[in-house]
Formats: sequence, C-alpha cells, structure tokens
Amino acid sequence: MKKLSMIFVAILMMAGFSMKVMAQTNTSATVTATSAGAVLITPMHLTQTAVLHFGTIVLKDATGGTVLLPSNSTTREYTGGLEISAGVVSQIPSNAAYTVGGTRNQSYAITLPADIIVTKTAGTSATMHITELTAHVASAGADAIIGTLSDSGADNFTVGGTLTVAAAQLGGAYSGTFPVTVDYN
Repeated sequence: MKKLSMIFVAILMMAGFSMKVMAQTNTSATVTATSAGAVLITPMHLTQTAVLHFGTIVLKDATGGTVLLPSNSTTREYTGGLEISAGVVSQIPSNAAYTVGGTRNQSYAITLPADIIVTKTAGTSATMHITELTAHVASAGADAIIGTLSDSGADNFTVGGTLTVAAAQLGGAYSGTFPVTVDYN
C-alpha cells in the first residue's frame, strides 16, 4: 500500500509540473492590428530676394535717433536728429525679402536675430545696431513668425526693423550680415 501511495504522489507531482509548464507557454499574447506609419517631408529652402537697407538718412544734428523700417513697407519713420534725404539719395530703402519652399500645406516658424550690428565700411571704425526685427508673412497676411506653405509648397515674407543711430554717429556707409532661419513646426 505504501508503494501504491508513493506512485499516486508521484503521479500527482508530475501532473502538477506539467500544468505549470503548460501555464507558462500560454502567457504570451499577440496583437494582430498594430499600427505603423511614416511622415515624409521635403527639406525646407530659404532664398533671399532683397536686402535689408534703411536707405540714405540725413544726420541733421548730433543728437542721434532711430529709423523704423516697417516689415511690409519702405516708408520710414524717424526720431531724434534724423530725417529723410530730400536731395542726395545713394541708396533707397528696402525690406529684406525671402521665398520659402518645402512640404506643401505645412506650418513653419521664422527665427530672426535680436540684434544686427552694421559696421562703417570705410575710414574710422564705427557701428550701429538694428533691433526689433519683424517679419511680414504672406500666408498670415500680417506681421508674424509663423507661416504656412501653400498647396505648391511655397510662401514668402519680408523683414523690417529699427536702426539706432547714436549721438554724434559718424557719417558714411554701414553694412553687415545676419542669420534668418525657417523650420517646420
């Protein structure tokens, strides 16, 4: 009888082990509708079509001042001892202008610098600052830093800012460069 009970215990133990082994093989699950996808974009490109230039400005006295060139107009506003040149005009004002291309109907952001330094090109060294840059975006129809590319993947914008002329600023031609960046939102 002892032998029979040992066989019975052995059979129960084997049955228990085989159930555990079976239970371990049934713990996995399969999802048959897992999502997959991709987004393809066209690299953005930015082309400058006009330079930012405040034009010829008259220093009527030594107090300095500012010249505002709006982002979508070349009609300048003057403060302090500055005024429009009624006679000699060696350079007319212009907004910086850009065309943007990329993936159609996509939103993009424009990054402008906080400060541009322009340096006197001849003679005694001197600098001036251009600040408060703004962009007038065609797709927005207003001053903005966000635009949307058209159905053909294009847009454009113009840039203006404020030129600060220091008291007793040296006369002459000034120039400089600045970065403008566009990227998808």
